[in-house]
Amino acid sequence: MTNSKKIRLLRLGQSVGVLIGLLVLAVILSILTPLFLTIDNLLNVALQSATYILVATGMTFVVVTGGIDLSVGSIAALAGVVMALAMKAGVNPGISVFLGLIVGIVCGLLNGLLVAKANLPPFIVTLATMSVIRGLALILTGGIPIYGFPAAFRWLGTGRVGVIPVAALISLLIAALGGLIFKKTRIGHYATAIGDNEEATRLCGINVSKYKALVYVISGLTAAMAAVIITGRLNTAEPLAGYMIEMDAVAAVVMGGTSLAGGKGSILGTTLGALLMGVMRNGLNLMSVQSNYQQLAMGAIILIAVLLDKIRGKSRA
Repeated sequence: MTNSKKIRLLRLGQSVGVLIGLLVLAVILSILTPLFLTIDNLLNVALQSATYILVATGMTFVVVTGGIDLSVGSIAALAGVVMALAMKAGVNPGISVFLGLIVGIVCGLLNGLLVAKANLPPFIVTLATMSVIRGLALILTGGIPIYGFPAAFRWLGTGRVGVIPVAALISLLIAALGGLIFKKTRIGHYATAIGDNEEATRLCGINVSKYKALVYVISGLTAAMAAVIITGRLNTAEPLAGYMIEMDAVAAVVMGGTSLAGGKGSILGTTLGALLMGVMRNGLNLMSVQSNYQQLAMGAIILIAVLLDKIRGKSRA
């Protein structure tokens, strides 16, 4: 068996493992609370998971290079604020969404240039821009949420096609597109190669700086897409929106089989990991677990995910 086939089988096995974990969790929650397996609740899980899927899809491209993006929550907040201010100024909702996506791209490009061109550590860069971008959102709004948007915009966050939430369909479409880009294009191949061995990739004649910057652009764009859903769903643009969503995204990425050391990842695994996070959040809410304890539980899950990633790394060595 060739090495590439072994890698594909390993990735598939990890995705199957996450799927089994998701099913086991669903069975446990259905026993603990009869409300879990209702149609309305399952559709609610799909809606809640949409933002996780979007942000985690972009985060996968970053993490597979060996980087991290802690600014995605702040980018989502700023993109939402810009969209809201545009619509309040009478700008067409479609153009307003476009402006929000541009904000995500620009913020992602800033992160990418600082990491790739200035050669600064991704953790420090995105920790700093997380604060800067959040500060911009607070300055633009004066710290006050912006309410009330056109129905056409709200439909993106609250509408349904049949019984399926539009937000869920958008997130799955973006995840599928992300999976194709990751597996079938140079972006995915080179991002993986950079995470596996950056110097060897550079010696092969690949423009490492270009692709390292590009993955942060993708992450910023998906964070802005999540902002569209969050803002449309809540009918509110909060300067504090997206708080801690970066932690949920990282947990989803790692649980899905992407290595924090870089060089290995899967959009399918990430999507399943994001659904697992959504189901877990939903289950804790149904069982009326206080938010403080939920925060504790999610932190423990991230630690476990990192520990499992470490164990997987040792087993491959």
